[in-house]
Amino acid sequence: MTTQQTLQKEGGRPGEPGTPQSSDGLKAGLKNRHLSMIAIGGVIGAGLFVGSSGGIAKAGPAILVSYLLVGAMVVFVMRMLGEMAAASPNSGSFSAYADRALGRWAGFSIGWLYWFFWVVVLAVEATAGAVILEGWIPAVPQWAWALIVMVVLTATNLVSVSSYGEFEFWFAGIKVVAIGAFVVIGMLAVFGFLPGSDNPGAGLAHLTDAGGFMPNGAGAILTGVLMVVFSFMGSEIVTLAAGESEDPRRAVTKATNSVIWRIAVFYLGSIFVVLTLLPWNDKSIVEKGSYVAALDSIGIPHAGQIMNVIVLTAVLSCLNSGLYTASRMAFSLGERGDAPKAFAKANAKGVPTAAILASVAFGFAAVYFNYAFKDTVFDFLLSSSGAVALFVWLVICFTQLRMRGILLREVPEKVTVKMWLFPYLTWATAAMITFVLAYMVYDKDNREVVLLSTLVAAVVVSVGVVLDRVRKARSAH
Repeated sequence: MTTQQTLQKEGGRPGEPGTPQSSDGLKAGLKNRHLSMIAIGGVIGAGLFVGSSGGIAKAGPAILVSYLLVGAMVVFVMRMLGEMAAASPNSGSFSAYADRALGRWAGFSIGWLYWFFWVVVLAVEATAGAVILEGWIPAVPQWAWALIVMVVLTATNLVSVSSYGEFEFWFAGIKVVAIGAFVVIGMLAVFGFLPGSDNPGAGLAHLTDAGGFMPNGAGAILTGVLMVVFSFMGSEIVTLAAGESEDPRRAVTKATNSVIWRIAVFYLGSIFVVLTLLPWNDKSIVEKGSYVAALDSIGIPHAGQIMNVIVLTAVLSCLNSGLYTASRMAFSLGERGDAPKAFAKANAKGVPTAAILASVAFGFAAVYFNYAFKDTVFDFLLSSSGAVALFVWLVICFTQLRMRGILLREVPEKVTVKMWLFPYLTWATAAMITFVLAYMVYDKDNREVVLLSTLVAAVVVSVGVVLDRVRKARSAH
């Protein structure tokens, strides 16, 4: 029975409670260990390694509060998403739920915006990886490395979903082990228990000894929020991948429940180590990067090269997951009739070939723009997709407000994960996200990003509304 036949028989659309997901052409090729590592590694992006030094320079030790605020926001959003995904696992995740709860225009809009975000990320990460690889093997030009990386990971995704899962298992595993080791070794050095350390260990003194905990004022915390918020994007990938796992509900529940300690250890823990090993205004944090500077202060040899290997792993992981995520969102949009029908077709191995190739084609185009038109076309793509993460989180909030009632009416026994303090905490999270977006407009460094992203979002929403009205007019006749 095809997907459409199933839906006609049951009167449902993908994303509705009770709609079978196993018949959509995708296969349960992801094992529980794959999902566990995707969930853990999903919150550790290359932005954590590369972007944290800028946040520290702006906010000082108070950047910890910035990470705490954004981390709390992500925990709440993941709890909302987990509630919906555990009750109705779907490869379209929040896009399919928005379609159901807010209207088809909403599912269309947020689905395409999310797809756009990830295909631009493909170009950013491919270029970042190429820079590192060219440094090691300069005989191969940077553009060729970007091409090689994209081709290899495209091939991985085309083979089977299990090959994606296996690659991501090892990529994420390296990131997790590296950050875990960094936190443990760093903590030992901070409190003077690391044998042979070059850093005498100042304990907690560096949190206040260079101008206090908030050396640049409380306002710098909000600036820090803007700088770190985008490094958290990717935590929601596990809810898309769960649809192709052996036990979707168990995977989503486990990922949702563990997001608190993941953010606490990997983000707050690692940044805390950096800030307690070195004064926040130490020049090496900006010059070498926060993690390399911290490792150098301990006396770890070849810290720069070690971190390059870890960053490359994070980049490849992000590329791998980005291509997977974009293709599954395209597949879901095709399945719901909001993208070409070819996107909704999977081969015998359960791989949506057309959706993958379409996503990677745009990714290749973006890589080309990055080299040929970096200051014009690529800058526009980068800026116009920059605030999409916040739009996605906001839509998840409004979707969950409506979906709770729908789920309790139709499949109450499947509502096993519940948002805390509903609906008050959902509204509070939506208000916080809205405040961050408003502050981005106020902040001159982020104004262009949020305005261009809003412009692109407005165009996509307009298209979604028009298509929705056209469909309704046709069905009325």
